[in-house]
Amino acid sequence: MNLNIGVIKGDGIGPEIVAEAMKVLDQVAKIYGHTCDYTQLLMGGASIDVHGVPLTDETVAAAKSCDAVLMGSIGGDAKTSPWYQLEPSKRPEAGLLRIRKELNLFANLRPAILYDELKGACPLKEEITEGGFDMMIMRELTGGLYFGERKTVEEHGVMTAYDSLTYNENEIRRIAKRGFDIAMKRRKKVTSVDKANVLDSSRLWRKVVEEVAAEYPEVTLEHMLVDNCAMQLVKNPKQFDVILTENMFGDILSDEASMVTGSIGMLASASLNETKFGLYEPSGGSAPDIAGKGIANPIATILSAAMMLRFSFDLDKEADAVERAVAKVLAEGYRTIDIMSEGKKQVGTEKMGDLIAGSIR
Repeated sequence: MNLNIGVIKGDGIGPEIVAEAMKVLDQVAKIYGHTCDYTQLLMGGASIDVHGVPLTDETVAAAKSCDAVLMGSIGGDAKTSPWYQLEPSKRPEAGLLRIRKELNLFANLRPAILYDELKGACPLKEEITEGGFDMMIMRELTGGLYFGERKTVEEHGVMTAYDSLTYNENEIRRIAKRGFDIAMKRRKKVTSVDKANVLDSSRLWRKVVEEVAAEYPEVTLEHMLVDNCAMQLVKNPKQFDVILTENMFGDILSDEASMVTGSIGMLASASLNETKFGLYEPSGGSAPDIAGKGIANPIATILSAAMMLRFSFDLDKEADAVERAVAKVLAEGYRTIDIMSEGKKQVGTEKMGDLIAGSIR
């Protein structure tokens, strides 16, 4: 199979970690008889430097012509980067919001897995994490507070800011269906997270999710308020299978989940539309403070590439091979600095990519 992949290397550590994911993809292609055609795309700060905007129409069109897009992290230091002297609509993150909307990437999948080998990097007590955990956070990505109307005005001499949180039933239904479909392939449990005791949008969310749940009698549905979910993630993460939630709650909870896996450098993600097309990226930021030092953890990006093989190309065997290679390298004691513990073997970004690529079978 020919894999037509758009590549957004991004900013900060983005180019470093994407290079290692491409190395792994090339090894998969070599072993399993595929070819990879890469189309280089600019977005974020890298696009601002060249085009003056974080995302061009031409980049959107080129991305749409690909079967999937692999992306590194975007953005820079908000205190020192000239990108953040621009108005908000021209800053790096505006490009990310726009491409999600333009490509209709409404379903964000973020697996949070605690590998047994990384128990020492997890900040939770061992009795909580014994046996590890494996959850999938399903986040609605193109609606809610991040895409609602916003403005800052002066009213009666006082500066006042407005942000609108809006969802319609169709937006909720399509993400709920994706969540239940994923649950059917896992342990058949969905935890729908909302704030229905306060928000009208959450009350509609809960109503529509219950309607969708009726179509999946094999799946157990539970509702959980977002503040309780935040507590439960650190009290008993093993209880979760699929967490289904709206945009802002998903943003916050998935970052929390990343830290109980040991490092945000371990958290992959996929953003899918209604076809097989997806954008695949690590959940962490661009970490400009360590960019160019060769110490960034590429595993989240490599695991994102594995998700791309699985969800956009239906290459489950190849995706399994990548995930096994990551587990093997961790079991052999190799660690980047963010997941390093006593008695393990510290390696840099490039060496970690080499080890994983060399373990593909």
